[in-house]
Amino acid sequence: MMKKMLVLLAAAMFSLESMADEGMWLPSLISSRIKEMRSKGFRLTAKDIYDINKASLKDAVVLFGGGCTGELVSAEGLLLTNHHCGYDAIQRLSSVEHDYLTYGFWAMSRAEELPCEGLTVSFLVRMEDVTGRLAAGEERKAIIDAAAAEGKGYYASIEDMYYGNQQFLFVYRRFSDVRLVGTPPSSIGKFGGDTDNWIWPRHTGDFSVFRVYAGKDNQPAAYSPDNVPYKPARHLPVSTKGVGEGDFTMIYGFPGNTQEYVISDAVDYIANVSDPMKIALRTKRLDIISAAQASDPKLRIQYAAKHAAVANAWKKWQGEVLGIKRLGTVDKKRDYERRFAAWAADKPQYAGLLDSMRAAYARQEENYYLYELYAETLMPLELPQMAERALKGQGSNTMARYYKDFDLETDRALAKAMLAEFEKRVPDGRMPQALAERIERHGSTDAYIDYIYDNSLAGSEESVAGITADDPAADFRKVVTDNYPREYRARNLSDLKDIKRWYGPYLKALMEWDKERPFYPDANLTLRVAYGSVAGYEYADGEYHRCNTTLEGIIAKDNPEIYDYDVPQALRDAWAAKDYGRWGVELNGHMSVPVCFLATNHTSGGNSGSPIINGRGELVGINFDRTWRSTMSDVEFDPEKCRNISVDIRYVLFVIDRIGGASYLLDEMTLR
Repeated sequence: MMKKMLVLLAAAMFSLESMADEGMWLPSLISSRIKEMRSKGFRLTAKDIYDINKASLKDAVVLFGGGCTGELVSAEGLLLTNHHCGYDAIQRLSSVEHDYLTYGFWAMSRAEELPCEGLTVSFLVRMEDVTGRLAAGEERKAIIDAAAAEGKGYYASIEDMYYGNQQFLFVYRRFSDVRLVGTPPSSIGKFGGDTDNWIWPRHTGDFSVFRVYAGKDNQPAAYSPDNVPYKPARHLPVSTKGVGEGDFTMIYGFPGNTQEYVISDAVDYIANVSDPMKIALRTKRLDIISAAQASDPKLRIQYAAKHAAVANAWKKWQGEVLGIKRLGTVDKKRDYERRFAAWAADKPQYAGLLDSMRAAYARQEENYYLYELYAETLMPLELPQMAERALKGQGSNTMARYYKDFDLETDRALAKAMLAEFEKRVPDGRMPQALAERIERHGSTDAYIDYIYDNSLAGSEESVAGITADDPAADFRKVVTDNYPREYRARNLSDLKDIKRWYGPYLKALMEWDKERPFYPDANLTLRVAYGSVAGYEYADGEYHRCNTTLEGIIAKDNPEIYDYDVPQALRDAWAAKDYGRWGVELNGHMSVPVCFLATNHTSGGNSGSPIINGRGELVGINFDRTWRSTMSDVEFDPEKCRNISVDIRYVLFVIDRIGGASYLLDEMTLR
């Protein structure tokens, strides 16, 4: 049976009749895609992409932090990722006196590079199909422990592919001494802010520069002034030639979460229940945070990373709902399921499978909705979190880091809005009795929140040390966490155990039935390859969007009255003098500097910061976004509309050189 399943998986994965440029492929199995990739312009081999016996492109790609990608661009550990991926680290290093978010930062020597406490990067050492080993009775934990013991700084995990039909071991090496080398001001790195987020045309220089450090033995080591720049096995050469319409592109990174194979019940929940609820709640949170930021420069810095974290998914979900409805994904899924059910009707192992899946969704939808409601309203409130942390004995240094970016009155306003929304939206019979009693005792949700925030010792770093369990914020947190349905915590509704268990046989059945469909495993923050080409697209009837943008578009949007559009004077001066240096090229009929470009690569969250690599294995851009009409690609990929957005590497080099004045960094890169 196991042998038959592996044959089915091989046939499904390796079908060369791919759906346009859809797919997120496992690097160790990429040899099956090379023929198609070469037909699109790839000039390297499968072993150039992934090899465990010699250096390959995988050795230049890292998992950055907990959910982004980065790439090494020098033999001295120099790393590029997105500005928004480094945003938390940049924000933690910033203050009113040293506002690196607003004004940027450039180290002019190694000694000036800033250590980023808590930031890590992880390299994939190897991946291995362990389906057979697990089926033969080997313990999952024993396999993981043995792999993690193979080297210094190693850790490992076993991840399910195709809902458990296949399992892969991933072995990583983690480095914890990562330092900020340079970041453009937010008016470049976050140009356009939330207004332009997920939108094309785009003019955002979404990049930042870090360096990975190691011990003198080139092995992972805790931060020390004696550490030296890490010498990677491979770093990416940088192309200064650029890209144009139709050019091959490959993205190599860690996509986080797709749901390409879920049934119509799941998509209906996403488009009509989950996303609308979360959009509405985050709109309220963003309104409150934005008002606070506008009132005080200190609050603007304190809440910058929090605002960005809330806003990113908020806008993505809006595009996702529109895309699902535009494509008619629910109806298309239902038709697909009807045809599958007809095929499965005379097969005892599959007949009735969809009925079992639908029954599971009906049982669990309210439970998962309640989990999401808690996660979007009561769980993020910071004052109760502070009380809980203090009672658990977290050290003063840890608490100081939290209070650095905390404002009592902003959090009070958020708490009032979110408790009122929770009370309004909680399903009948699911309101915790203890919470209802406390609200009733004080007369309203607002009055209850005022009581908590007026009387809690968690309101300041100075007073929190004296906190006790009967503190009102601690009491509130306990009521919330006691009732928080953590047993339903999952990446999405379909990942709940009661539902997910049906997807293993469902995927197996689909592979037997739909033999022409190429199956790739859903994204789960493991290293993947996607490929496509640079391409514009028809945004709407008669409205074609070209594949690139230039510096002229930035100047056209420049507005000193708006924080997100107030570009540095140095950028204005360079444009006015046409002082582009080696980075000026003829694009769209005039000399300018290329800024961003579109391509057809299949991406998801986690691909932020991923290298865009040309057919010769050179870095041509850094992925940072999708177009708004592409955000449904986590559920359904539309080759006509789905485009990923990357910052052109030539704009990155231009900003480092002409705006940052850090041209010495280019000297350590391999420029081609």
